[in-house]
Amino acid sequence: MPDVLLSEDRGAVRILTMNRPDKLNALNTELTGALLKALEASRDAAGVRAVVLTGAGRAFCAGADTSEFKTLTGDNPDAVFARADLSMRLHMAFPALGKPIVAAARGHAVGGGAGLCLASDLVVASPTLKLGYPETKHGIVGAIVMTGLVRQLGPKKAFELLALGDPLTAEAAQALGLVNRVVRDETLLDEAVVLADRLAAIDPASMKATKDLFYKVMELPYDRAMEAGRDVNVAMRSFRAAKP
Repeated sequence: MPDVLLSEDRGAVRILTMNRPDKLNALNTELTGALLKALEASRDAAGVRAVVLTGAGRAFCAGADTSEFKTLTGDNPDAVFARADLSMRLHMAFPALGKPIVAAARGHAVGGGAGLCLASDLVVASPTLKLGYPETKHGIVGAIVMTGLVRQLGPKKAFELLALGDPLTAEAAQALGLVNRVVRDETLLDEAVVLADRLAAIDPASMKATKDLFYKVMELPYDRAMEAGRDVNVAMRSFRAAKP
């Protein structure tokens, strides 16, 4: 059996490729766990300063692997909780990584796959991208992915996407601020790596502090966010040795 997740280092950029192309890289338990471990390993690898996340074949990620649903039922509550908890921990690992993550997305990025796009710090998309949350069309809920979508998009549009489940094109996603760049399909990965290279060239302490503070101020009330900014402003004076 091939590895469900491939890892390749290009200089200071680590490329993680979800490798279930016959399943449109659907997230089964094995792939979800492998992604979490790979992000943790990237966090701890001194030579890695940025990560590119992509999918093998014609899709980024088609969301949860529904073939596992037959065992994840109310009759097996421990398994249901363990799977949901694993998905939660994977999404929480993205903002906590301390290193920038660029998603290189083509084709389907739906449900949990759309969630991985939005969990990434930047998204480079192919014109083939179809990003959406179709869970309600299947009688389920986009539960784990909801938090990231609401915080990035705001309540009205987020509710529309979650409730109706209609997919967005790459251009529509870019217009909503969910995609940073739309590039030719054949250059997708290369352009994502170029962007990640630029991020990797930034001083690691500065990048980590920027990312940590960015996600903190998204969640805090205004006054507490300003206080957090003040504290980082003070702390950053130690990032570089004092000039004579």
